[in-house]
Amino acid sequence: MDAVPPSSAADDVDTTLTRAHRAEWAAVVASTARLTGDLDLAEECTQEAFARAVEVWPARGIPDRPGAWLTTVAANRARDELRRRTALRRRLPLLVREDPPDDDASWLADDRLRLVFTCCHPALSREAQVGLTMRLVCGVPAGDVAAVLLVSEPAMAARLTRAKRKIAVARIPFRVPDAAELPERIDVVCDVLYLVFTVGHAPPSGEAPVRAELVDEAIALTRMVHGLLPRSRAVTGLLALMLLTDARRGTRDALLPDQDRSRWDQGELDEGRELVRRCLRRDHLGPYQLQAAMQAVHSEPAGTDWRQIVILYDQLMSIAPSPVVELNRAVAVAELEGPAAGLALVDGLPLERFYLFHAVRADLLKRLDRPSDAAAAYDEALALTPNDAERAFLQRSRDALSPGAPPAPPAR
Repeated sequence: MDAVPPSSAADDVDTTLTRAHRAEWAAVVASTARLTGDLDLAEECTQEAFARAVEVWPARGIPDRPGAWLTTVAANRARDELRRRTALRRRLPLLVREDPPDDDASWLADDRLRLVFTCCHPALSREAQVGLTMRLVCGVPAGDVAAVLLVSEPAMAARLTRAKRKIAVARIPFRVPDAAELPERIDVVCDVLYLVFTVGHAPPSGEAPVRAELVDEAIALTRMVHGLLPRSRAVTGLLALMLLTDARRGTRDALLPDQDRSRWDQGELDEGRELVRRCLRRDHLGPYQLQAAMQAVHSEPAGTDWRQIVILYDQLMSIAPSPVVELNRAVAVAELEGPAAGLALVDGLPLERFYLFHAVRADLLKRLDRPSDAAAAYDEALALTPNDAERAFLQRSRDALSPGAPPAPPAR
């Protein structure tokens, strides 16, 4: 692992470290976990490897292969610790490995995939599954995981510790499930990966409109699962949904009707549409297939066929009803039948604590030429919006109202 000269600029080191954290965190954690059988130790050693890089790289230069350097440092640190934990070593593996640890004959042995299925084991609660996946697989700081799950950071840290302890005590296997187990395990994995993608695509807090590292990691992991189960309707639909949604990443600063379609990622659109065509050929359309179909309709060069969107939402409501689905259906109805029809469906939904409920009402009221009511709805949305980029967008929309709208009161 030759290094570049120590004269490399500090900003080059920072950039490389940031890139390595995004690209290599999960691989280093998973590789170390396979060595130790202990998720806590694997995470600790990975953190120490990155801390060591902060100290060493500015002085000695950036390694040619940063990921390999980090993996080696973490593994060496883990071996040193295991030698000191002789009593613990007698109880290892805490994570049961049912296949040889050096079995790298195919990508099916990919350690990140093993880590995903371990974090999403059905013996864990959904909150634990999501928290572990975000922390260990995606490298999201514990504080950010806590913010996503709406708990304090100490509470989140305690829950993650309990989840890792449960994995150890229950001897949950660190492996990809076999063919007989996969059908009952895949839905949970899909749900968790989609939540990770959603958190990246629409961050609940912070200044960025998109957390690219989470989006990219969710798509990469879903591709791996799709390679494992290429005929799974849920996985194919989920990958299509992610690609078609992410294709519009560069235009997130505008509402869909106002977005510049020439800036959409054509490669993701083409791949996503092809996946939709494949998964729609089969019977029994699930939620991910229907949502992917909606995104495919949105992506048509001629514009969105809102009647088709409403039909798809009707199908989604029949299998996965929820107030949020009703809210999105109301938006489609407003495009098809007018803002009054949409507002009639929105009013009365039990979503008063959801900022998008008020944002949708504000847009519909503005289109109905009711600026004072629209301003009040924007103010409700602004008071509930945790993401700075989303708040700035809503504030611009409110400021653009006609002079008849009253000034915004102080945020609650």
